[in-house]
Amino acid sequence: MSRAHSSTRRQAVADPKYGSVKVAKFINRTMHDGKKNAARTQVYGALEILEKNLNRPATEVFEDALRAVAPQMEVRSRRVGGAAYQVPMPVRGPRGFSLAIRWIIEESRKRPSTTYHTFAEKLASEMMDALKGEGGAVAKKNTMHRMADANKAFAHFRW
Repeated sequence: MSRAHSSTRRQAVADPKYGSVKVAKFINRTMHDGKKNAARTQVYGALEILEKNLNRPATEVFEDALRAVAPQMEVRSRRVGGAAYQVPMPVRGPRGFSLAIRWIIEESRKRPSTTYHTFAEKLASEMMDALKGEGGAVAKKNTMHRMADANKAFAHFRW
């Protein structure tokens, strides 16, 4: 059943330093317990580390890292005649971007605190690994693609 009216998507406010909506969303996703300033400090710190190490603009590196992690295909459950099938489907743009953000932050948090001093260092190293095609976030993307590939036989159940 669908809604009578479709909801309007709110436009996120761009972050103050880079003027990027994507960086602002990344900061919001990183935030813990409403501490936006702390999240902003860590994300900006990570972007500065990336900029210094790669000698490229921070926003460009950030976009490349997100693109490297964003999946193109995913599997979604679809019930057909009492059985649930994992049906491979293409990922829409905003969802791919959201998954990429979620995975990068999740995998950064998993990194050992003994190796890194700050969360900014963890974030920066996860993004560096993503650019190389390594790291936990890229592994999650590859797992998702493998699942979609394995369930190709059910593609005709796509709605």
